[in-house]
Amino acid sequence: MRGFFFTYLISLVFMAGNAFAGDVLVLQSMRVKPFDDALRGFRSVCRAVTKTVVVSDVEGSDMVRMVREERPRLILAVGAEALQRVKKIRDIPIVYLMVLNPEKVSGGAKNIVGVDMSIPPEKYLGLMEQMNLPKLKVGVLYDPEKSGAFVKRIQQSARARGIEITAREVRTPREVPELLSGMKGSFNVFWMLPDPTVVTSETVEYLLLYAQQNRVPVVTFAGKYVDTGALASLDIDGFDLGKQGGELANRVLEGARPADLPGMEARKTVLKVNRKVAQKLGINLSWIDNF
Repeated sequence: MRGFFFTYLISLVFMAGNAFAGDVLVLQSMRVKPFDDALRGFRSVCRAVTKTVVVSDVEGSDMVRMVREERPRLILAVGAEALQRVKKIRDIPIVYLMVLNPEKVSGGAKNIVGVDMSIPPEKYLGLMEQMNLPKLKVGVLYDPEKSGAFVKRIQQSARARGIEITAREVRTPREVPELLSGMKGSFNVFWMLPDPTVVTSETVEYLLLYAQQNRVPVVTFAGKYVDTGALASLDIDGFDLGKQGGELANRVLEGARPADLPGMEARKTVLKVNRKVAQKLGINLSWIDNF
C-alpha cells in the first residue's frame, strides 16, 4: 500500500511539473544569435517557466498540433517563420519578437501582440541631423508592399523637421541601380531600410559602391553593412527587445487581453559608426558619445 501511495504522489508531482513547464511555449524560428539574445532577454523578465522548440529543427512538423498537445497558457513566437506557423491559433495568446512587418504576418488577429523590430524614424533622422550637413536631403528606396507604411512615417517625421525626402518605389531588386542613378544629386544621405526587395547581396554591393563614388554617407539598420562601407547603423538591442516581450507576456499571464495591450517598438538601439568612412567624407563625429 505504501508503495502505491508513493507512486501516486510521484505521478502527481510529475503532472504538476509538466503543467507549470507549459506556461509559455517558445517557438524560435532558427538558432541564430539575435534570436538567442531576444530569448535570453525574455527569460530575464518573464516569470513563467518556458519550453523551447526550434522550428528549423523540426521542419515539416505540425506546429498547431504540437501547441495543442502542449496546452501552454501563452505562445512566444521568435521570428517571422515561427509566427507564420501559429498565426491561425486564436484561443491562445501569442507574443511575437524579432518579426519585420508583423501586421502582415498576423493579419491583425486579436490574440497576437508583440514588439516591432522597427526603430522609430525619428531616431534615424536625429542621427542624420547630427552630421551637420548644409541642407539635409535623404534618399530612400523601398518596396511599397514591404515598407510602404514605414516610409509614410518617415515622410511625416521629415516634414516636421524640415528634412527633404526623395523616395522611389522598387518592385524588384533589378530596378535598384537604375532608380538610384536617376536620383543622383537629389540627396546627400542615403537611408538603407530593412526592405528585402531593396537589400540583397548584389544591390548592397552596388549601393555602397555608388555611395563611395559619389561621396554620400549611408545610414543603415545593421552593423554588418557598416563593416563593408556604410557610415553608420542603428540596430535594435535584441536582449532588451526580449525584455520588452517578457513584460508583455507577464501582463498577459496576469490576465490582460492582447487586444487591450499596445504594440511596442524597440526602445533601445545600438549605434555603430565607421570612423574611416566618416574621415573620408569629412564628417565630424564629436557628437557620437552623446547620441
